[in-house]
Amino acid sequence: MPRALVIGGGVAGPAAAMFLQRAGWDVEVFEADQEPDPFEGLFLNVATNGLAVLDQLGLRDRLGSDGHRAPKMVMRSGTGRELGAVPNGPAGDPGRGSVIVRRGWLHQVIREGAIAAGVPFTFGARLVSIEETPTLVRATFADGRIAEGDILIGADGIGSPTRRWIDPSAPEPRYSGLVGTGGYARVHGLEPTPDTQYFVFGARSFFGYLVRADGTVYWFANMTTPEPARGSLREVPSAQWLARLRDLHSDDPFPVPQILANVTGEVGAYPIFDLVGVTSWSRGRVVAIGDAVHATSPSAGQGASLALEDAITLAKCLRDVPDRADAFAEYQRERRPRAEAVVKYARVIDSQKRVTKSRIGIAIRDWMMPKFLKNAADDTRNDWLYNHRIAWESPVPSPRP
Repeated sequence: MPRALVIGGGVAGPAAAMFLQRAGWDVEVFEADQEPDPFEGLFLNVATNGLAVLDQLGLRDRLGSDGHRAPKMVMRSGTGRELGAVPNGPAGDPGRGSVIVRRGWLHQVIREGAIAAGVPFTFGARLVSIEETPTLVRATFADGRIAEGDILIGADGIGSPTRRWIDPSAPEPRYSGLVGTGGYARVHGLEPTPDTQYFVFGARSFFGYLVRADGTVYWFANMTTPEPARGSLREVPSAQWLARLRDLHSDDPFPVPQILANVTGEVGAYPIFDLVGVTSWSRGRVVAIGDAVHATSPSAGQGASLALEDAITLAKCLRDVPDRADAFAEYQRERRPRAEAVVKYARVIDSQKRVTKSRIGIAIRDWMMPKFLKNAADDTRNDWLYNHRIAWESPVPSPRP
C-alpha cells in the first residue's frame, strides 16, 4: 500500500488524506500546532463548490449545523444607502448558496471526519526539512521525529516550506494593501439577518457583518494601510485595535458603530496576502496544494473551497494516473488556471475595498454601483465560481501530451 505524508492539518490536508485513503493509500497528517484550537481564526465563507466537496466526504450537514446560510450579500454605502445585492452562490438559486462558519469549526469538522475514517494525526510536528531518495521521501520535524513515505503533500499554507523546497525561486506572497480584523458582538435589539451578509463601504474602512438567529454578530473590517512589519500586528493589544476601529467607523451608518461598541472577546488583526504565479507545484515525490501554491484574499470567499477542490483533484489523479509524475502534472494542469483566475478576481474586489478615493470618487462609485448591481441577482457571469463540481466517481482522463 503506498504511503502519503500530509503536512498541514487545516482544510486541504485532512480532506486530501480522506480521499487518498478511499483510493487505497496509507496516509498520515502532520500538524505543527501542539493541539487543535477550536477557536482558531474568525469565520469564513464556504462556497457552493466547497460544500459540494464536503458533501462527497459526508461532512456537509455537520458543518452546516453551526453555519449561517448566506446566499445573498447586500452592499451599502457609507451613508447607509443600499447599493444593491449580489448572490453568494449561483444566480437565481439561493438554495445552493454559500455558508459562513467559524474557521475553527470548519477545521474541527474536517479533522474529526478524517480521524473517524481512520486517518492518524500527529500534532506538534513542525516540518524543518525534506529529503528525497530514489525510493522514498523523508520529512524531518523540529522535535527530531522522522517520517518516510512514497509521496509528501504540502498543505502547509501561504508560508509553505514545501513550496520553497519544490521551487526556491517561486514568487512570494503579495500584500493586498489591506489589514483584516474582526470578531463577535451582541447588540441589543439588532435583528438576525437570515440568508444575508451585509457589507458597508465605510468612509475610512470596509466593514461586513451578519447576525445569527441567537443574536450573535459576526463582523469584520478591512483597513487600508501600508504593509506592516512582519509580526508587528501581534504586538498590538486588542483594546488598541478596537479603539482604532471605532474611530475609523464612527461616521458609518447603523449598526456599524453599535456593533463596535458591543464587541465581545478579543480583537486581533492580520495582513491580507495572496499568492499567484507559482509555476511548479511539484518536484519529484513532493507536491503542494491549497494556499501553499495559490492563496486568495478572503474577498472572493473561495479560499477554503479552492483547497477542498485541490484535495479531491489530487487524490483522483493519484488514483487514476499510474505514473506519479504524470499524476502531479495532471493535477496542476487541471487546477492552476481556475485557482489563479479566482485569485485575480479577488484582487479586483480588494481594489474596491481600499479607501483611496476622493469624495468625488466615492460619490461616483455610489452613483454607479446601483446601476451595475441592478440585475445582479440574476446575473450568471459569476456562476463559474460556484458551479465547478468535481465528482469523485468520475475517472480522470488520460494525461494530455
